[in-house]
Amino acid sequence: MSSNLDQLYRQVIMDHYKNPRNKGSIEDGALTIDMNNPTCGDRIHLTLQVEDGVVQNAKFDGEGCSISMSSASMMTQAIKGKKIEEALQLSHIFSDMMLGKEYDDSIDLGDIEALNGVAKFPARIKCATLAWKAMEKGVSEEQQ
Repeated sequence: MSSNLDQLYRQVIMDHYKNPRNKGSIEDGALTIDMNNPTCGDRIHLTLQVEDGVVQNAKFDGEGCSISMSSASMMTQAIKGKKIEEALQLSHIFSDMMLGKEYDDSIDLGDIEALNGVAKFPARIKCATLAWKAMEKGVSEEQQ
């Protein structure tokens, strides 16, 4: 990856960290998922509003490093308006990207692509995937 692209990705990550999208929580019957990463202290409180199998709204709160909070911001943006199956597909693509595996790049990941470099730092992968794991847990509970 070129240094210009690295710099752009860092800017995107810091923008989501300093100006998080969808920060807060949803009241009134929303799915609520709390998860943490005991290794580094990141924690997330994710609320999802799912109606007729579609994620109508997603918000998060919590604290942690720039990677975990940026990833949560990006994830909530990416899954809004998506069917549960599409949200889970995005999560699997993201997981493959974090593990350095080949992934379906025909789907536009938008800002999420900025987290691609995290795969080079194994200790940070759990930071990046925390919000995604919380979303997977929430929608799998919704489907039961």
